[in-house]
Amino acid sequence: MGMTMTQKILAAHAGLPEVHAGDLIEAKLDIVLGNDVTTPVAVNAFEKAGFTEVFDNEKIVIALDHYTPCKDIKSAELCKTARDFARKHNITHLYDVGTVGIEHALLPEQGIVGPGDCIIGADSHTCTYGALGAFSTGVGSTDMAAGMASGLNWFKVPSAVKVELTGKLQPYVSGKDVILHLIGEIGVDGALYQSLEFTGEGVSELSMDDRFTIANMAIEAGGKNGIFPVDEKTMEYIKDRFTREPVVFEADEDAEYAKVVKIDLSELKPTVSLPHLPSNTKTAEEVAGLHIDQVVIGSCTNGRISDLRSAASILKGNKVADGVRCIVIPATQEIYMQCLEEGLLKIFIESGCVVSAPTCGPCLGGHMGVMAAGERAVTTTNRNFVGRMGHTESEVILASPAVAAASAVAGCVAVPGTGR
Repeated sequence: MGMTMTQKILAAHAGLPEVHAGDLIEAKLDIVLGNDVTTPVAVNAFEKAGFTEVFDNEKIVIALDHYTPCKDIKSAELCKTARDFARKHNITHLYDVGTVGIEHALLPEQGIVGPGDCIIGADSHTCTYGALGAFSTGVGSTDMAAGMASGLNWFKVPSAVKVELTGKLQPYVSGKDVILHLIGEIGVDGALYQSLEFTGEGVSELSMDDRFTIANMAIEAGGKNGIFPVDEKTMEYIKDRFTREPVVFEADEDAEYAKVVKIDLSELKPTVSLPHLPSNTKTAEEVAGLHIDQVVIGSCTNGRISDLRSAASILKGNKVADGVRCIVIPATQEIYMQCLEEGLLKIFIESGCVVSAPTCGPCLGGHMGVMAAGERAVTTTNRNFVGRMGHTESEVILASPAVAAASAVAGCVAVPGTGR
């Protein structure tokens, strides 16, 4: 029996001719990632275990993106721990205030990750890099510590769910709608410890930003990782970014899949996930008119330049509705600069939005948009669990940038392009 794309990458990094679902393997790591929340825990585990050196100072990335610029003393101490460790071990890729971006937008942008890589990160949305044809997955801080010391990690080889994409996206429909639709169809445990492998002619219709969004939320379906085939769009994206030699893997024709899910992109409509699970999906039309208090446009899921262009195209010439707070967060400094050069920041500010420095802040209820009891937000983030963005009696509705922007103007959940 042949291997899936994920299985081929894992086999190569384990130095094995083949692997099978359920195998326990030890694989070499290309990148180990941590942020300001998870790195200090990993540092403590690293030092407690008696490790004194990292395996490769150029293959460890520390992005201080969750609570920065630091919101309080505790967050400042976490960042100091991470900074001190990075300086002690001469970590090449330390991203701090002024250079930092939201980690899962930053690493692809900076060419740190690429096709064929094996990547772990102490953040569940590390699966984002599967958009580039890499195996990437989230781990705990203890695994991060072991990875920093040894450059190795144990994996249980996942089985796979094949997602066949056909057709073309309609106007105002994006990668966010694709992944919300998929999660709604298979559930939050529909791909539990499995690889979500996206295939079919529809893949070529998706932009790289669409693919990053889809791979990012594989974890919300329980997936170990999400992964896309490497094609011309992938290679164009990494051109002049990724300096290592990309390694392209393709699934065997006789690869085994636990199940196959088919999605016709042309049939999808703007989709939202209602509280309190990403699988609680409806079309935006079905819940249009639902009152909201806040809109957040940003995050590692939807803070890239195409996302902000989409939002700006709807906000231009309009005003954020009275009683609604709209927070826009470019995912990296580079994206922030693009917004400045293209006039998007002017559009956001004139429409009544506030624009933040790159941060994960509101996504995890950290800062820059925490909600009170009884408040409801439409947000382009990736999770809407109870208390995710603040008080346990607040509510989060997940949506695309287009739906979020239209909702900000309407003052309620709205369908982009319809005026309602």
